[in-house]
Amino acid sequence: MAQSISEPEPGGLERSCGPSHGDWLRAGPGSDGIERIEAFFSGHAYDPHRHDTYALGLTLSGVQSFDYRGSRQDSRAGNAIVLHPDEIHNGRAGVESGFRYRMLYLEPRLLREALGNEARALPFISAAVSSDPRLVRAIARGVRAIEAPLAADEAEDIVLGLAEALLALDPSAARVAGSRHAQAASERVRRFLDAHLERVVTSGELEAVAGLDRFALARHFRASFGTSPYNYLVMRRLDRARAMLRSGLEIADIAAACGFADQSHLTRQFRRAFGVTPGRWRKLHRHPEGGWP
Repeated sequence: MAQSISEPEPGGLERSCGPSHGDWLRAGPGSDGIERIEAFFSGHAYDPHRHDTYALGLTLSGVQSFDYRGSRQDSRAGNAIVLHPDEIHNGRAGVESGFRYRMLYLEPRLLREALGNEARALPFISAAVSSDPRLVRAIARGVRAIEAPLAADEAEDIVLGLAEALLALDPSAARVAGSRHAQAASERVRRFLDAHLERVVTSGELEAVAGLDRFALARHFRASFGTSPYNYLVMRRLDRARAMLRSGLEIADIAAACGFADQSHLTRQFRRAFGVTPGRWRKLHRHPEGGWP
């Protein structure tokens, strides 16, 4: 997969800040808690945004450049990318030929389940771009047959491989700590949020569900799922909005159906989470017929 690529010229594509007509993004079949995409961008790709999932990917061609944790990162063909929940990043091409990549978005709860008592917290990998063979293999397995359906047992095996690769790169997370009570409380809150996406959920309600005060809940929830209860709720609403965008419904109607105050509220949250507006996201998915390249 790796190829020889010349060093990107400093600032060479920084002036190209608009989308290109040839850009595309395709979503492959996923599984519960797993999304998979392949995309190509020749210039600007994404504005600054953040996910509540792990974003684990492979650069297939070109140079995939982005700003992450205060510095510029450049991923070349064959490199793995690890972006953590709630970490702001953007995206752009680092060479004139653009870049193509595949990415797997993994909900932290799956990672937590796979790690079980082997970890005290979710692993944190400081290097956003890696050539670690174990990590590259684990991600490659998850995105290799991206156009094919993902069976439940296969998805579980992929998650386990990713969990083991990430934990191996962060030994500090491999100590058992934290109470089962706190983890169970966080899981109850997650299920409650999933069941009440369309209405306002108060801190008092979450405290009652968890049996913890809001600050303790916030700490334990982040340790278990990589983000705050509030952002988790917003992201689940946005997941529903993306599914509805594919159906061609008006964006204002989608906003109302997904618990947002209005279309502008949805647009702000969507851009903050995914780096593009709902309209731009919908346009990227309108690719020519003919299957996967």
